[in-house]
Amino acid sequence: MRDRMHPSRMSAPSCIVPSIEQLVIIPYLVPLLPTFHGMESENPYAHIKEFEDVCNTFQEGGASIDLMRLKLFPFTLKDKAKFWLNSLRPRSIRTWTDLQAEFLKKFFPTHKTNGLKRQISNFSAKENEKFYECWERYMEAINACPHHGFDTWLLVSYFYDGMSSSMKQLLETMCGGDFMSKNPEKAMDFLSYVAEVSRGWDEPTKGEVGKMKSQLSAFNAKAGMYTLKEDDDMKAKLAAMTRRLEELELKRIHEVQAVAEAPLQVKLCPNCQSYEHLVEESLQF
Repeated sequence: MRDRMHPSRMSAPSCIVPSIEQLVIIPYLVPLLPTFHGMESENPYAHIKEFEDVCNTFQEGGASIDLMRLKLFPFTLKDKAKFWLNSLRPRSIRTWTDLQAEFLKKFFPTHKTNGLKRQISNFSAKENEKFYECWERYMEAINACPHHGFDTWLLVSYFYDGMSSSMKQLLETMCGGDFMSKNPEKAMDFLSYVAEVSRGWDEPTKGEVGKMKSQLSAFNAKAGMYTLKEDDDMKAKLAAMTRRLEELELKRIHEVQAVAEAPLQVKLCPNCQSYEHLVEESLQF
C-alpha cells in the first residue's frame, strides 16, 4: 500500500521531437532569455522578437539557428505558458515554425487580433500630442499586430484621418500640399521623415495655441482700447477748439453789431452854436 500511495515519478514525453543534430547550449545564455508568463497584458509577438534577437546574438558557428530557437524557447516560458507547453500532444512539434504557430494560436487569439486591428483602423491623435509622438504610438500599434493584414495605403489613410488639423497643416506644408498624390510606400516614408525631423521642433500644442490666441486677442483688445482712447482725446480737443473759435467769432460779430447799432452822439459846435457840422470841421474856419 505504501508503495502504491507513493509511486515513482513519471515524466510525460516532450511535445518537441528530438533532433538528430547536436546542439551545445551555452550555460550563461539561459539567464539572458526573456520570459513569458501567458498573461493577457503580455505581447506574444514582442516576446518572440526579443527571444530571436538573443539567439541571433549568441548563435554558435555551424549550429542551425532554428534548432537553437527550438531548444531554447521552452526555457522562456513560465507559469501558465509553461503549463500550456507541457500539455501539448507528445512529439507534435518538429520545427521552430511549428512551435511559433502553436504559441501564437494559444496566446494571440482572434479576439485579441481584432482588438488590435481596431486600434489601428480607429487611430486618432491625442490632445496636445506632438506629431512624432503620434506617429510612434501608431507604429507601436502596427508592430503589436504584425498580422493585421492591412495594405499600405490603408495604413496611411488610417493615420491621416486620425491626425489633428494642425498635424495635417504641418504635413501638407512640408510636402508642398501634394501628400495625397504620393504612392503608399513613399507616403509612409514621408510620414516617418516628418516625425523624425519634427522631433527637435518646439511645436505649440493645441492648448498653447489657444493660450497664444487669447494673449494675442487680449493684446489687440488692449491696443484697440488705447487707440480708441487716443482718438477720443483728439476728437475732444478738436471739438473744444472748434467751440472756442465759434465763441470768439460769435463775440466778434456781437461787438460789430453793437457798434453798428449804437446811436450817433452829435455835439454842439461851441464856435458857431450849430449842429450842422462836426466840431472838428469848425476848427478849419
